Amino acid sequence: MLAGDFYNAADAEIQADQTAARDWMERYNRQRGLTPEEQRQLLVERFGGVGEGAVIRPPFHCDYGYNIRVGQGVFMNFNCVILDVVQVDIGDMTQIGPGVQILTADHPRDPALRAQGLEFGRPIRIGRNVWIGAGALIMPGVTIGDDALIGAGSVVTRDVAAGVTVMGNPARPRCA
Repeated sequence: MLAGDFYNAADAEIQADQTAARDWMERYNRQRGLTPEEQRQLLVERFGGVGEGAVIRPPFHCDYGYNIRVGQGVFMNFNCVILDVVQVDIGDMTQIGPGVQILTADHPRDPALRAQGLEFGRPIRIGRNVWIGAGALIMPGVTIGDDALIGAGSVVTRDVAAGVTVMGNPARPRCA
């Protein structure tokens, strides 16, 4: 799975990892009254890396958590979803609006392979100081460059160069 090869999500080891992630999400999403440091410790417990000052407002949902790395000062608003079957890297000072979905999970185009329950993942890399508007979808395999801006509700199916603003479905560079 981590290598981007086909896998079956019904595999016992994968199911055990997802159960552990669900247990963690239950604790994370009911964190009322925790200090910022206690909230951070919950993220450190599950994520592959957590920069200083990173904030992820609950509710938050992910597949595993351990494939997610967030940089310093990252802010993720309510109701975000990260399907992290492979690596998701989010650079320092990136801001992510409510309801954003970051989706590394993909499915074979061949219907016979899909019928076997096979899936695969493609990593997502989001640069530094990116702003992703509310409700945007970041699709498998996308890289977003530093200082880019993703318009609210956009569906990002292709890489976004540094400093570029994209919007729409599919997301395209904004015309001046």
